[in-house]
Amino acid sequence: MRSQASILIVEPSDIIIEGLRAIVGDNERFNILAPLHDAVGLKERLLVQQPDILVVNPTLLAMPLRQTLTQLQQTRPEMAIVALVYQYLEPSVLQMFQKTIDIRDNRSIVVACLIESGEKSHEVSDGAESYELSDRELDVLVLVAKGLSSKEIADKLNISIHTVNSHRKNITHKTGIKSVAGLAVYATIHNLA
Repeated sequence: MRSQASILIVEPSDIIIEGLRAIVGDNERFNILAPLHDAVGLKERLLVQQPDILVVNPTLLAMPLRQTLTQLQQTRPEMAIVALVYQYLEPSVLQMFQKTIDIRDNRSIVVACLIESGEKSHEVSDGAESYELSDRELDVLVLVAKGLSSKEIADKLNISIHTVNSHRKNITHKTGIKSVAGLAVYATIHNLA
């Protein structure tokens, strides 16, 4: 059985968020993540929660829109980006998104759109290289999250500083997170710290 597709909704209206939750929340194919009411901190959230589908109100994204969407796609290449539309937007704007959900769409159309988006996301991620952290990388990550320096980590794990730095580079590559604070959040969310 295919794993659940996780969905991150970025929308200021609680009514619309709750409506989407009601439509797809009982479908076992989906896992609805805690929503964002604006795009502040969106890139960091994408790195930490790694949603399969981003459902976003295009009016919340920074301009120029094409550049913003490109940056989001680079942050999480296998993620499908779906526009949540309830006002007129130029067709050229809507073409920048993989899919569009209109506020007037019925339940079956919304679910079908998200199922298709989730399947495309899984097709891309199934062929991607593995980004799972090794046991030693997890050990280093936990110590980085606790604020230890590379030298302190090397001493604690009885390995060289060079090896610690190699593990840190691998962790950054696999998680896409460069800051110590971001790694601490990642470790906390994944119950590592």
